[in-house]
Amino acid sequence: MLCVGLDPEPSRFPGAMRGDPRRIYDFCAAIVDATADLVCAFKPQIAYFAAHRAEDQLERLMQHMRTHAPQVPVILDAKRGDIGSTAEQYAKEAFERYGADAVTLSPFMGFDSVQPYLEYPGKGAFLLCRTSNPGGDDLQNQTLASVDGQPRLYEHVARLAQGPWNRNGQLGLVVGATYPAEIERVRALAPTVPLLIPGVGAQGGDAVATVRAGWRADGPIVVNSSRAILYASSGDDFAQAARAEAERTRALLEAARGVA
Repeated sequence: MLCVGLDPEPSRFPGAMRGDPRRIYDFCAAIVDATADLVCAFKPQIAYFAAHRAEDQLERLMQHMRTHAPQVPVILDAKRGDIGSTAEQYAKEAFERYGADAVTLSPFMGFDSVQPYLEYPGKGAFLLCRTSNPGGDDLQNQTLASVDGQPRLYEHVARLAQGPWNRNGQLGLVVGATYPAEIERVRALAPTVPLLIPGVGAQGGDAVATVRAGWRADGPIVVNSSRAILYASSGDDFAQAARAEAERTRALLEAARGVA
């Protein structure tokens, strides 16, 4: 269930790497090599690469993961949300340039902002549904007028992802670990779609509550931890420390699944 988020911040790199954006690939590749046998996915966040003009390093990293960890899917965390030819270009970027297996999307421009990504067979898209940040309440928790009652906006997104939008079984949902009650509600509305759950670790999400709320035998979850694993040590042992933290988090998730 464990996903390692790759959010490289050079100011937090260890030792001689610190402050050097040219070492983004080296840092991330070391994390990948240390944890690949422990995880169900890696999730590079594109902004951390683009901000440092390191898209070429992201391309190298994607190739490294395909070569050294071909069994591990890669979710490109881009949160794109445009339409028409622009969405087509974003889909091309994610799946052709970077070779990602899935991408995160904002669905709030409607299905035509999602459809271009579904034209790639075997690729997936995780739609923002109930995110881990407090400001998510501003829109996601608002009540809608509906013949089915008064659902929250995030509940409507969950229904769409489980139903009419999920034409080829390519969709999942992003639900934050900081809201376990909402995870449980999303799982009730979307019982079989994969849930990508960020917020465990540095953001304060509880791993045990997350698994109990979201995991089902026919409803997989992908629980992301980024900073807690990446920066488990600021020394030369950073990769070994990252592995130890990944092992600890994975064990917590597995134990919680045993009693879910």
